[in-house]
Amino acid sequence: MFADPLTQRLADFVIGIGIDVTAGELPDDTFLPGVDIRFGGLVIDEQRLAHPGDILHEAGHIAVTEPEGRKAERLEPTDGEEMAALAWSWAALTHLELDPGVVFHPEGYKGDAGWLVETFTSGGAIGVPLLQFYGLALEPRQAAERGVAPFPHMLRWLR
Repeated sequence: MFADPLTQRLADFVIGIGIDVTAGELPDDTFLPGVDIRFGGLVIDEQRLAHPGDILHEAGHIAVTEPEGRKAERLEPTDGEEMAALAWSWAALTHLELDPGVVFHPEGYKGDAGWLVETFTSGGAIGVPLLQFYGLALEPRQAAERGVAPFPHMLRWLR
């Protein structure tokens, strides 16, 4: 579907967890260049895609949205869902063994990409309590009690 191997790898991962991905032309005014959420799936315009890692962040928005709201034409994430999508993105890049800069690139995150990488690398838990609340991941104490790996390990990828 995509010429760039990284774009294809990320699309394959997203498809594999149950989120639709299609290739298509997008206008210049999407929130992130070359990727948009439509009706619970991702549309990727490879010609306009500035950062393939944005695929994971946008997939994270879909993944943390309640199932009944996921298929809406447009998602309007809450602040909490934005934090959960950050943690979800970190878990995905860790799972895929990607450099954090693929997702948390300098042109994104309102200049806070470096801070986010430092925070997650040092064990920070931005968004993790929500992932736990959604049943997607567990913080260390809860994980130890249940005998499973803690975040960034995911119990499941979709809310």
